Amino acid sequence: MVRIQEKDFSVDEEIERIKKGSKRIGGIAIFLGTARDFSKGKDISGLSFEHYPVMAERKLNEIRERAIKEFGAIEVSIVHRIGKIGIGENIVLIVAAAEHRKEAFNACEFSIDELKRITPIWKKETAIGGEEWVEQHP
Repeated sequence: MVRIQEKDFSVDEEIERIKKGSKRIGGIAIFLGTARDFSKGKDISGLSFEHYPVMAERKLNEIRERAIKEFGAIEVSIVHRIGKIGIGENIVLIVAAAEHRKEAFNACEFSIDELKRITPIWKKETAIGGEEWVEQHP
């Protein structure tokens, strides 16, 4: 339920995959991060993401397991893209399913916040003036 990949993903397919896992699911919360064309006062023409493969996957699995255990989620899926990403394209998807909406929302919010905080995935923005690594996580 955790993937790091170059190709785009389907939000609908990820939601359907989660729903097939349990009949107890009563609520699904999602976070979809997309590439925007403006950041820190600059027009952005594209993004690229790099990662530390083994460690990034390990951290995403830890986040998923904690979201399930600590927030009562039934299942959590995390998909993050790497490589070059065009403006308007998908970057990251968190799908959290639980019996009730509160648990789903809490697990989803925790997952994206922890992903940004501890996962070794780095973002580089391309603007007219050149490329710049973003200091905070993506």
